[in-house]
Amino acid sequence: MMSGPVFAPMENDFDAGREVWNAAVTHRPAIIARCASAADVQAAVTVAIAHGLPLSVKAGGHDWAGRSLRHGGLVIDLSRMRGVSMDPLTRTAVVDGGVTIGHLVRVTRRHGLLPVTGTVRTVGMAGLTLGGGYGPLAGRFGLALDNLLGAEVVLADGRLVVADAETNPDLFWALRGGGGNFGVVTRLRYQLHHVEQVVAGLVVFPMRNARVVLRGYRELLARAPDELTLQMGVLGTPAGPGLFLFPTWSGELSAGEKLLESLADLGTPLSFGIGPIAYEDLLAGLDSFGEPGRHWALRTRSLPELTDATEAILIEAANKLTSRQSAISVHHFHGAATRVPVGDTAFGLRQSHLMVELIAAWEPSEADDVSRHRAWADRVVEALEPHALPGGYPNLLGPAEHARAMQSYGPNLARLIELKRRFDPHDVFDSATPALRQSA
Repeated sequence: MMSGPVFAPMENDFDAGREVWNAAVTHRPAIIARCASAADVQAAVTVAIAHGLPLSVKAGGHDWAGRSLRHGGLVIDLSRMRGVSMDPLTRTAVVDGGVTIGHLVRVTRRHGLLPVTGTVRTVGMAGLTLGGGYGPLAGRFGLALDNLLGAEVVLADGRLVVADAETNPDLFWALRGGGGNFGVVTRLRYQLHHVEQVVAGLVVFPMRNARVVLRGYRELLARAPDELTLQMGVLGTPAGPGLFLFPTWSGELSAGEKLLESLADLGTPLSFGIGPIAYEDLLAGLDSFGEPGRHWALRTRSLPELTDATEAILIEAANKLTSRQSAISVHHFHGAATRVPVGDTAFGLRQSHLMVELIAAWEPSEADDVSRHRAWADRVVEALEPHALPGGYPNLLGPAEHARAMQSYGPNLARLIELKRRFDPHDVFDSATPALRQSA
């Protein structure tokens, strides 16, 4: 018996329950179980197995590939599970599986503490963490998964277990990078950090400044301390595509202000908005990338460094953005994130690199051929391929990119497959990000 509601097609709230960030996803599940507790999740897993229904999990709902909505299956919807509890003395937070970045940051900021998050507030913490968790604090504090202290998980056999460094350590290892392949994560415990403000913001340059700005960007990357994580990319502006720098300094404020004010000298900025700011307010500036209702297609490649060749590819791609909403985002992986031994978690890439995220976006009402938006992203990743590291970021890889997803785990793949056989021998969670096929 479930305490939360269950929706079938044609019932009220069913269509709302199958909405995700990417409106291009049109999957229609057979049933949606909106769970209110771990016991509800256990019941839903048991029912799905008993009736042979394919299973998927919808947590934050920031889903671009449709994995959280299993067509003809049972969806475990965690959107009602949004509890957050904190212990300011130990600087830890325990969050339910449906908690989003924005919700968690709003709670922790009251105590002058920060979680390690991604950049879009509507993204769910569980999905972000299980796949990795690049973000503005990665240089100083690592990935989101590096700050996970433990989790509560419903396994494929319906058991509710704890996974941390002492209890089920193999499962804890697999959860940190292995995605949702091992169960439904109903609760997570995080390490928090005492950072009340950061020095950060957005500076946008016209594309005619691209070469000189990127030269300065590369110089900054080469000497960036842990406290500075420096995202870069391209977005649409009223004057056409613009090159942006999105730095986040999490150290002593005056030192960060002095360092980042020099960014304006790299070119002739269209806008310059960098200064001391509360972390939540910083993320709020990127809310346009969390708005539901648009159609999206994401692609990714990871580069060991920015070279003249890859810079030229990105500049050409920037000048051919297919919509005002499309963008390129280059995530900076360095510092603390690189000092975690590759075998300590399932996440398979610990060398310094730049993770390139290609974001194709368009309105559902557009009359032109939507394939051109996807084709733009496909052409760019193909051009980057000869310069890229093996694999890619699992959270941004599509269901058809299974081989690349497996490459992304590097030396950790064999152990992950072994643990998949142990914890989910019948592939109950085979719509996870990415799906670990046991025959791999």
